[in-house]
Amino acid sequence: GRKTYNNLYLRLRLYRYDFAVYGLLAPEIGHTFFPKSSKELQLVNSFGVYLAAFVMRPIGAILFGEIGDRLVGRKHALVVSILLITVPSVLMGLLPGYSTWGYLSPILLVLLRMMQGLSVGGQLAGSYVLSIEQSSNRTRGFRGSVCDASSVGGFLLASLVTSCVRVALTSEQVDDWGWRLPFLFSLLLAPLLYHVVSHTEESKFWAERSEQKQTEEQIRESEGDSRPAILDLMASPFRRRQLAGMVGILSATTSTFYILFLWTPVYLSELRGVMSQAHADSMNFTVVAIYIVFLLLSGRLSDTFPHRMDLMRIGLPGVIAACPTMFGMFETGSWWGYFVGQVQLGACLSMVNGGLAAFEVEMWMADPTLSFTGVAVGHNLAATLFGGTMPLVATFLYYKSNEFINEEEEEGDEDFIHSLLPRMLPGFYISVLGLLSLICVSCVVKHPHDVRTGAPQLRAAVEAENRKFKAALKAKKKKRQNLDDQINIEGAGDAEYLPPQIT
Repeated sequence: GRKTYNNLYLRLRLYRYDFAVYGLLAPEIGHTFFPKSSKELQLVNSFGVYLAAFVMRPIGAILFGEIGDRLVGRKHALVVSILLITVPSVLMGLLPGYSTWGYLSPILLVLLRMMQGLSVGGQLAGSYVLSIEQSSNRTRGFRGSVCDASSVGGFLLASLVTSCVRVALTSEQVDDWGWRLPFLFSLLLAPLLYHVVSHTEESKFWAERSEQKQTEEQIRESEGDSRPAILDLMASPFRRRQLAGMVGILSATTSTFYILFLWTPVYLSELRGVMSQAHADSMNFTVVAIYIVFLLLSGRLSDTFPHRMDLMRIGLPGVIAACPTMFGMFETGSWWGYFVGQVQLGACLSMVNGGLAAFEVEMWMADPTLSFTGVAVGHNLAATLFGGTMPLVATFLYYKSNEFINEEEEEGDEDFIHSLLPRMLPGFYISVLGLLSLICVSCVVKHPHDVRTGAPQLRAAVEAENRKFKAALKAKKKKRQNLDDQINIEGAGDAEYLPPQIT
């Protein structure tokens, strides 16, 4: 019911908060745990630790997929994942820096981030499945967008808390100890988390299918031969194709999300120095809030289209064009350019993400005992390959663009166009991933909506099967008619049939 959804969405806010705080505080974390490196390497090392959490996400997807699909259900899988993300956040806020514990500090930081990554691998996918399985076909897009918007709300909360810390404290205080406060803020959220977990209902859809499958196994006397969910998922060539297509689709959305909401504030403040960190966080807070509104509108709109992919096919070309445009607008040196550039990219991204959560779950709903694993593995593989690497790739492309610009200045070629194009390199990288996503949406994955709309090949196959069935039925009737006719011909010259007399 509504109470379940409210608990679910609140939990998503808290999970995204814990995961987002690290990225927003990457410069301060690099200063604390990698003080012997240059400022540039501190940022790169900090983003490297950020990637460590993403490396664990596919492992978490397999682990929590097995728990959620085969063992104890979606609710209890989420309970474990919440504990695994909250405890490391608090410990990171208490962890001494390099000056106190030496090399042990960054090692422990990596381990704590890996624990968080393990947790996130099961949490977001489980929340998607639990929410959308309890929604009707007419509301899945909107329910999924609310689920996603609540998740992004964690970024909103993280931006607000970090902004308050940077406004209230001096930069020296933030570098020394102030960066720990947003992590310790998780302690205040812990009682709320406990309340949320204890009042969440299990997915009835999964429970019914789980009972049905247990009955089938008892009938077949094969309870001991059941395989892990990940092996069942990979055993089918069709499912493997669906999984690869899902990763391809998510390549553009995950990379765009992290470059917009996580890397852009660092780019504007630390790398380009066009504004202070506090101002960058405040602008990020506003952009995230606007994006949430766009996301909810897009989710509602996705339910009105004949096919779940239609709005995604509209939004992806926008992302392909909007990301390089955003970096071009940053070169105007205007606050309006910084702000509008981010908003227009967020609007295009929302059109893709509006119905994406429902799309992911619907791809695997044919077998609810695999849906948690399918969504979790596909989502987290994409997040690791394209989301976790995004800050490092974007930072590398930024420094590479500096080299191009410096070479042109040495050659005396300092016109605006030659200095603009190198700055757009991170945006062009997103454009390439956007093309990959568009190809996967159009040509690789198959969706339940394909049977009645789009996908001519699949529709033709269904129609061919129907024709084959009708032809077989017609042939069977004709054969029966011929047999009846033959019997009538053979018996035409015989005497009238008389039943046997009982004496």
